[in-house]
Amino acid sequence: MSESEPGNSTPDLTKGIATAQVPDGGMVQGHVGDEAVLLVRQGTEIHAIGATCSHYGAPLVDGLVVDDTIRCPWHHACFSLRNGRALRPPSLNDLPCWRIEQSNEMVFVRERMTATPQPMLAPTGLPESIVIIGGGGAGNAAAETLRREGYAGSVILLSADMDPPYDRPVLSKDFLSGHAQSEWVPLRAPSFYTEQKIDLRLGVRVTSIDPAAKTLQFENGDRLGYGALLLATGAEPVRLDVPGANLPHVHLLRSLADCRALIAAASTAKRCVVIGASFIGLEAAAALRQRELDVHVVAPDHLPMERIMGPAIGEMVLSLHKAHGVIFHLETKPAAIDTESVTLTSGEKIPADLVVVGIGVRPAIALAEAAGLAIDRGVLVDEFLRTSAPDIYAAGDIARWPDRHSGERIRVEHWVVAERQGQVAARNILGRRERFDAVPFFWSQHYDTSISYVGHAEHWDAITIDGEIAAQNFVATFSLAGKTLAIVSMGRDRASLSAEVALEKA
Repeated sequence: MSESEPGNSTPDLTKGIATAQVPDGGMVQGHVGDEAVLLVRQGTEIHAIGATCSHYGAPLVDGLVVDDTIRCPWHHACFSLRNGRALRPPSLNDLPCWRIEQSNEMVFVRERMTATPQPMLAPTGLPESIVIIGGGGAGNAAAETLRREGYAGSVILLSADMDPPYDRPVLSKDFLSGHAQSEWVPLRAPSFYTEQKIDLRLGVRVTSIDPAAKTLQFENGDRLGYGALLLATGAEPVRLDVPGANLPHVHLLRSLADCRALIAAASTAKRCVVIGASFIGLEAAAALRQRELDVHVVAPDHLPMERIMGPAIGEMVLSLHKAHGVIFHLETKPAAIDTESVTLTSGEKIPADLVVVGIGVRPAIALAEAAGLAIDRGVLVDEFLRTSAPDIYAAGDIARWPDRHSGERIRVEHWVVAERQGQVAARNILGRRERFDAVPFFWSQHYDTSISYVGHAEHWDAITIDGEIAAQNFVATFSLAGKTLAIVSMGRDRASLSAEVALEKA
């Protein structure tokens, strides 16, 4: 066993470690200087990579090795063991790698390796320009992927948002609760887009697309041509239709601007009503409780999340929030809002100086529909994310694609799915013909606990539970006619990763 540095309980890998201490398929964490390094063995090969996920810093030693990749235990990012390359979101940054030297049944970690730049693609057969409409997860991932794949042509990223692309999931979680610093929210520094020659245009709205002429028109009347087009327009929040819904103290939570406004309002508010027991609604409720507001949740549901996760998990979520002081008003709806309260359909009045509406979103498909693209509760795409129009692709919340796991066309509103679709769409624009068949994944954070969901089950006839739901340590398998469709888990990170792999191979 090698010696460790004072104050560091892991071995100093520059001094060597016995090869036998790294089991085949296993991992050993150590350090090189001040950097945490993970040794991973595959047969006779041993790899040395950064030990923490470049997304939120999860310990990769708790993750899962799959073939020549390693997957993050928290949010299922995937990295190459050979070169540290970030292969699948939510992580967008590669891991560092170190050179390995093996001698006399010992393995030593040597110098940190320099990444090999991606060669530029020859322009023959590629579109002269690629325009992306939408600056969310799908659009940003697509723009980055085009450059990572070596595309040298014009990349124009159009966003109606006034802020550069940001980490949307953190808004309703750690940023709203006050546990995330503002500099953590942007996906990239503004200089990144300049360095990558990505023409990022903020605060612009596209009003129409002409697929035949391959042009689009902006709100100000200007036109722009494209060689290939990716639609990643995302989703829009459903607005509450009751008297008082437009009062200044009533807030939505979709954009960074929305979140900033909500944080400012919460700084002086004392009593909040959250309308809707959706993921966004309950995450907002948890975040605002952590800011010590009185929080009431109003929803028509019998139990929160019951429709998506079943009654037992719904009961656990309800108990979790009640234990943190949230008061629920279920099987009812708001009838009116005034400056001091929310009136329910039952006639009950709840005092409120802050109201948050989280009653769902709708795919932003008006632009695609007006352009004559095939629509069915989303923009219809094939397995390569191509729409019904030549050279137009769609990704993210608007895309309804043929899912081989369920055998149906599905559309999901998950951040990780949007980013992964953005990557696949970008590669297919470059002629890769890569099928999108990733298993959907999302996570939902409530106080200091997280729920992981792998797969997609709109309907099921059986739920099998391993563990204790009430103890927040379980794996719930949702199946239909004996076929596993989705897995929900808490406190079982590696089991969630294994379930993802099993669904990929099914």
